[in-house]
Amino acid sequence: QTVSINKAINAQEVAVKEKHARNILPKPPPCILGTHHEKGAQTFWSVVNRLPLSGNAVLCWKFCHVFHKLLRDGHSNVLKDSLRYKNELSDMSRMWGHLSEGYGQLCSIYLKLLRTKMEFHTKNPRFPGNLQMSDRQLDEAGENDVNNFFQLTVEMFDYLECELNLFQTGKLSHCPVTELLWGKALGRGGCPRALQLVSALGTSHGFQLKSLHAVLPPAVPWGLPADTLQGHRDRFLEQFRKLKDLFYRSSNLQYFKRLIQIPQLPENPPNFLRASALSEHISPVVVIPAEASSPDSEPITDLVEMDAASQSLFDSKFDDIFGSSLGSDPFNFNSQNGMNKDDKDRLIEQLYGEIAALKEELENFKAESARGMMQLRGRTSELEAELAEQQHLKQQAQDESEFLRTELEELKKQREDTEKAQRSLTEIERRAQANEQRYSKLKEKYSELVQNHADLLRKNAEVTKQVTAARQAQGDVEREKKELEDSFQRVSEQAQRKSQEQAEVLDTLKRELAASRQELQVLQGTLESSTQAGAEQSTRIASLEQEKDSLSRAAERHGEEVAALHAELQQMRDRLGREQESSKMELEMLQACLRDKESREQALQQHAAEEQFALLQGTAQEAKWMVQDALSHLEDPAHMGCTGSADCLLSRTLAASECVERLQDAHGKYVSDHAAVGSLLPCLALFAHLVSDTLLQGSATSHLAPMEPADRLLEACKQCGSEAVSYLSALQDPGKVKGADCRPVTICLGRISAIGEELRPRGLDVKQEELGDLVDKEMAATAAAIETAAARIEEMLSKARAGDTGVKLEVNERILGSCTGLMQAIRVLVLASKDLQREIVESGRGAASPKEFYAKNSRWTEGLISASKAVGWGATVMVDAADLVVQGKGTFEELMVCSREIAASTAQLVAASKVKADKDSANLCKLQQASRGVNQATASVVASTKAGKSQVEEKDSMDFSSMTLTQIKRQEMDSQVRVLELENQLQKERQKLGELRKKHYELAGVAEGWEDGEC
Repeated sequence: QTVSINKAINAQEVAVKEKHARNILPKPPPCILGTHHEKGAQTFWSVVNRLPLSGNAVLCWKFCHVFHKLLRDGHSNVLKDSLRYKNELSDMSRMWGHLSEGYGQLCSIYLKLLRTKMEFHTKNPRFPGNLQMSDRQLDEAGENDVNNFFQLTVEMFDYLECELNLFQTGKLSHCPVTELLWGKALGRGGCPRALQLVSALGTSHGFQLKSLHAVLPPAVPWGLPADTLQGHRDRFLEQFRKLKDLFYRSSNLQYFKRLIQIPQLPENPPNFLRASALSEHISPVVVIPAEASSPDSEPITDLVEMDAASQSLFDSKFDDIFGSSLGSDPFNFNSQNGMNKDDKDRLIEQLYGEIAALKEELENFKAESARGMMQLRGRTSELEAELAEQQHLKQQAQDESEFLRTELEELKKQREDTEKAQRSLTEIERRAQANEQRYSKLKEKYSELVQNHADLLRKNAEVTKQVTAARQAQGDVEREKKELEDSFQRVSEQAQRKSQEQAEVLDTLKRELAASRQELQVLQGTLESSTQAGAEQSTRIASLEQEKDSLSRAAERHGEEVAALHAELQQMRDRLGREQESSKMELEMLQACLRDKESREQALQQHAAEEQFALLQGTAQEAKWMVQDALSHLEDPAHMGCTGSADCLLSRTLAASECVERLQDAHGKYVSDHAAVGSLLPCLALFAHLVSDTLLQGSATSHLAPMEPADRLLEACKQCGSEAVSYLSALQDPGKVKGADCRPVTICLGRISAIGEELRPRGLDVKQEELGDLVDKEMAATAAAIETAAARIEEMLSKARAGDTGVKLEVNERILGSCTGLMQAIRVLVLASKDLQREIVESGRGAASPKEFYAKNSRWTEGLISASKAVGWGATVMVDAADLVVQGKGTFEELMVCSREIAASTAQLVAASKVKADKDSANLCKLQQASRGVNQATASVVASTKAGKSQVEEKDSMDFSSMTLTQIKRQEMDSQVRVLELENQLQKERQKLGELRKKHYELAGVAEGWEDGEC
């Protein structure tokens, strides 16, 4: 099936051969048979998902053709397995719809047709894939409900309309006429775009008649008026004319004549107003020729036999009229007597009429014979397929019966073998019982030998332990006792040799015992062999008893040797005692010398500890003076002019926190070991330096911060300095060194870091190495926001056209149209900005990467990011404002302000992109033109909004004709009050706007780093 799919769907721009086309049309191809065997289309989709359908139009076109065949002739589960890919087909259709040349539009329309077919069969599951239904089945599909029939008819019209669109787009307008007229003469099979239309030509006319049949039943029995079906009639007649024209043009093309027999529709369509129109209308049938092995393999004898049959029929008709005797004698009008010329002419005319009638009857007979032959061939093909399937099932049944027969024979053999094994096993068990008795006797004797050997091993272990203890005792005097150790080692080697000999004897006994066991198993063969084996075992037992006696004698000799070793060991212990006494005296002398050295060393250590603590006190004092000096600078008026950034403060705080951690580790080591003062002193110096620097930087940062954060930061710095001074003072006191703790300093540094994070500009939160990625993300987000805004405007415009009328519709269309133009202009500007930005990065980065260029020019990068965010935000806000205006919930002024705001944001983006651009750059010129386009579009939005506002106000103008003088005066006073209130509100809003702009300028300055300074 996979091979068939790959052969059917390929990238060659040629149509399928004529014989291949016939293989596809009347009989399911291998891939369709595969769906019936598989009961689904999982294999088909697994192969198709690996094909590049989005990259090759010819491949996509052939995929559509094969998939159409699967939906028509494949298994019923093909539709269920394909529904999950419906959205992918829609996306592919939209993608190919953008390609106006080649197969792009064809693929797009064909994919829409397939999606429509899937939706139709999903809504109407009673319709098979080939749409072949009887009238009774069609009536059952409507469930005797007029609403169901109407809805079914509409869906049929939609389906047929998609097929007609495919015909009109793909058949004549995209395929050369020469290829259609001379299909087989041009290469491998003619126009590849026309072959796919054959599969749909066969169902289009019948499907239109089903739609007619679906309309007439609800129209007549229920007595619906004629106007109710007017829309259905118009749509049916329009499709009837298109289908008639299509059949007429297709029937004149040579390529289709070889593949399909296309009928001619009647001149007049059925009458919708009469129920009998459907039965009176004779529907032509689209005939697809039966499958043939090859066009060249048609037998010529059929034509000869047909001619012979027609000649014999003609002769029989001639004899019936003129008599059989005329068949032998030549017919001669001149030889007949009594017949004048008029009679002859009349007879000739009569004969000519009869001949014409016979010819017409002969043609009808030929047509009926051909039609019957085609039907018989089709039926033969179906019967052959059924026969092949039955033969396949029969073969499977035979294979299964053969397999079961083989298994039965094997089971019988296994049963016989099992019975034989059971009989032999009984005999073996009987013999084994007899041998087991003999083996038990041997086992008892062997146990006695093992017990004796175990006693010898225990004695040997005791001797080994004693030797080991002797070796440990004489470890310190090894040189002096070398001779004794040599003699002891010789004795040990002798003992080991004896043990090895005994172990060898035991191994020999084990091997002999294993041999005896094997012999016992051999004895199970026959009774005579078991008797001989028993005799041999008796002999072997006698030899084993002799070996046992020899082992006993060897054990006695070993005991004597052990006694000798005990005597030698006692002598060694005496010598060892004398040597230990001498060593003890020498040890006491050495210990006295050692005590003297320890007393001198303690004095030196005490002196060194005092010097180290003095050094620690001096270092702590210097560090404390440094921190105190920094605290004094916090209140110094001369320091008030120094300013610093929050980033610098955070870097100093981070360094100080790391130094405090190292200082805490060094202090812990010093407390546990005062000799580690060398690692504490450098940490103290660095600690004082970093804390002092942090205090000064915090004071400088507070001078640029708002009042409340500045006070909190200054207070935290003072507390941090006081905690550092307390810690350094504790290090100077010998009684407080161990309890000194620098964790309060760490807590204060954390507070300073938290305040610094609050003061840090938000625009600088991103790491330098992430700026490049952030620029791309923000530009992509801006483009996405603009696309979303344009889509929303289009959606609002569609809703407005569907739901609004009159002046409201005109105003909404004008406003939304200008907004759409503004979004298009902004989209062009963003694309031009991307091109200019890419040109700036490529020309300015040199050998560095784009990310490094962005990090190097972080200020410019942050400006781009800010401008991109402003453009995206402005687009979203303007769409929301337009939505509210269209719904009648918003004001025109809000929309005008939003349009001006987004124009200002695009101007910021242009300015940010223009900073580093070359003045002669072509992309810069495009960007400036796009900026002017945005300004014009903004002006258009403002103008359309003002015009709409004035138009609405004119519509809502007041009518003073029915008002009295008192009412008019009252209205005038109310208007004056309203004017004063609005003027007051206007003044307040202008003040608020000024304050907001001022604050925005300050925040933007901090975010862009305009006020960074140094002390």
